[in-house]
Amino acid sequence: IQSNTGPEEKRQAYACDITYGTNNEFGFDYLRDNMKSFKEEQAQGPLVYAIIDEIDNILIDEARTPLIISGPTEDHSDLYRQVDTLIPRLEAGDFELDEKQRQVSLTEQGNEKIEAWLLEAGIMAEGGLYDIENISLVHYTTQALKAHKLFQLDRDYIVKDGKVVIIDEFTGRMMEGRRYSEGLHQALEAKERVDVQSENVTLASITFQNYFRMYEKLAGMTGTAKTEENEFVSIYGLHVIDIPTNRPVARVDDDDETYASSAEKYEAIIKLVIDSRERGQPVLVGTTSIEKSEEISAEMTKRGIPHQVLNARYHEQEAQIVAQAGRSGAITIATNMAGRGTDIQLGGNPDMRIAAELADVTDEAERHLVAEAIRAEIAEDKAKVLAAGGLFIVGTERHESRRIDNQLRGRGGRQGDPGRSRFFLSLEDDLLRIFGAGNLAGMFKRLGLKDGEAIVHPWMNRAVEKAQSRVEARNFDARKNILKYDDVMNDQRSVVFEQRKEFMRAEDVSDTIADMRRQLIEEMVTRHIPPRAYAEQWDGPGLADEVRRHFYLDLPIEAWMAEEGIADEEIRHRLDHETEVRLAKISTDVGPETMRQIEKSILLQTLDQNWREHLLHLDHLRQAVGLRGYAQRDPLNEYKSDGFELFEAMLSTLRREVISMLMRIEVRAEEPVAPVTLEMPKNMITQHIDPDTGENEAGGNMPVMGQTGEVTLRSTIRNDAVDPARPETWVNSQRNANCPCGSGRKYKHCHGALS
Repeated sequence: IQSNTGPEEKRQAYACDITYGTNNEFGFDYLRDNMKSFKEEQAQGPLVYAIIDEIDNILIDEARTPLIISGPTEDHSDLYRQVDTLIPRLEAGDFELDEKQRQVSLTEQGNEKIEAWLLEAGIMAEGGLYDIENISLVHYTTQALKAHKLFQLDRDYIVKDGKVVIIDEFTGRMMEGRRYSEGLHQALEAKERVDVQSENVTLASITFQNYFRMYEKLAGMTGTAKTEENEFVSIYGLHVIDIPTNRPVARVDDDDETYASSAEKYEAIIKLVIDSRERGQPVLVGTTSIEKSEEISAEMTKRGIPHQVLNARYHEQEAQIVAQAGRSGAITIATNMAGRGTDIQLGGNPDMRIAAELADVTDEAERHLVAEAIRAEIAEDKAKVLAAGGLFIVGTERHESRRIDNQLRGRGGRQGDPGRSRFFLSLEDDLLRIFGAGNLAGMFKRLGLKDGEAIVHPWMNRAVEKAQSRVEARNFDARKNILKYDDVMNDQRSVVFEQRKEFMRAEDVSDTIADMRRQLIEEMVTRHIPPRAYAEQWDGPGLADEVRRHFYLDLPIEAWMAEEGIADEEIRHRLDHETEVRLAKISTDVGPETMRQIEKSILLQTLDQNWREHLLHLDHLRQAVGLRGYAQRDPLNEYKSDGFELFEAMLSTLRREVISMLMRIEVRAEEPVAPVTLEMPKNMITQHIDPDTGENEAGGNMPVMGQTGEVTLRSTIRNDAVDPARPETWVNSQRNANCPCGSGRKYKHCHGALS
């Protein structure tokens, strides 16, 4: 299966014993299946056994962000632009920056300045930034602050064709189609003065951890998993087994060279490159960012050293550049080599050279002669490279993750070929500066090292590995913490998706509807007739009003309550009887078979709408709950507790809306017959990047899937209230105002959506 595979072809593919595809497409198909209206449209079957290639990349690197299907929301681009103009005016004491934790926040002084500027610009209402009427501005300010203080151009993102494009920190590739969530991408667009795109709200999401843990059996392979064994065991229950290499490794891995400054480090790298080139040894220089690869490239250009650059800006030439990186004396500068799909062959790749040089040659004899000449030239070149020691891997600094360094080092010495690798570090590198530096600067002084001299010792290798281990442990804890929060949502998602499947497969959901109706009656009666309350404390008018709004019935509730000796149980019984009679009449009018289909359609559509709104509420809760730690309360427990309350509230809203809509159905014989189908949301976007291609596997925009089933109705759902004087005012309701029906939801999500 691929992202452009049609629905019918996908169903056939998933019906096979073995189905091959990308991690993104499997995950998105799971989410799509749980957004379909009919079981016949679902493609993915039971999740039995998954084998994952490059399993560390998929289950660890890619698992840091969830798969998301989102849809557009209201445009707030002006707010992002307005708030963005304020951040550059902040001074050093106005914010606190924590590079280790990748966090930034306003100080009290900075907060006061922002409030004054927002008031002055007329953006904020009177009061404080954290007052309830201004709380949304906290979101815009926080994201703008992150965009300016945490994210750097040409390191975290680039601007290409008027768009902000994310750079993958592991592969150095552009992540076309991927956007940062929670408004951060919009803040970066405002910062770089390009068009600010509309924000998207989550319609469905799942993490790779929770998706792949649903498989009964899970396995995979990779060359660099041993350093992450603890995470594989802890999260997935997978143990790592080492398999010996096909041929003995002949590559020589030198000790790291550590310099006092970046300038000395780069000078040493240039000297090594010049020396290797003179000996005919190809060199692959690995960097951690586009910015650094271009700095080294500029220095080599200044010194007249021929070379090739491979980074996100030159993604299109990647295969050609990598294929020829093993030629004698070739110099290639590349961002991290994780996931590069083309082997670096010593002497160069004969097939690619032959294809390129024979592109315009038509004579068969000439083609044969040229091909033989190229093969002979490459064989001679390979002999030179072997004599010079094979491919030399040069790392310009250590990455936070040992796996990424191992992936770069592993580009040399493949299949028993000779090779060499060496990493160059300086005390100004991010890893040593932030995580491991400590007393290194003092050590350099004590040793009395002169300019250009380096420390080369196994002890330094161990010190760097310890720093990397600390960072890996910290990142693992962060991923584990995120997973704990996602597990709360996953429990709810599992319940909703399983319930949804049951609704789809069922021919008749009338029993479910009856249960929902009785639960709604129970909630209403309990609300207006509290337990152990005296009869004079009962709220007759309130209950009568709710019955009118939700059941479309004008019943003598107050008269019932005035009857001597009547109990709340009797009122429940009468409401149950009256509502059952009304639904039975509607069913008779439209036809029992059609009524069953209407019930099923309304139930699924309302469930989907409420689930999407619930996801948004959980997102907001996740952002806010961290502040409760200041009150000595565990944010995770608070999230679990409040998340459960939100889930209960969603189920209550679902019952109320489903029953309210069903009770409003009436037959209008003069209206033409109209098909009713459930539509999936428009303009949906799928977000997640495949590390092997650097592109969005799902293509970004997700087409609306056509529905295979239709329900032909002889009826409509009334959108007016019981009071015949209200319909005219309903039509004129503001889209963002509360719906006049009293549901508590916005008009555009309630009766505005229905009409």
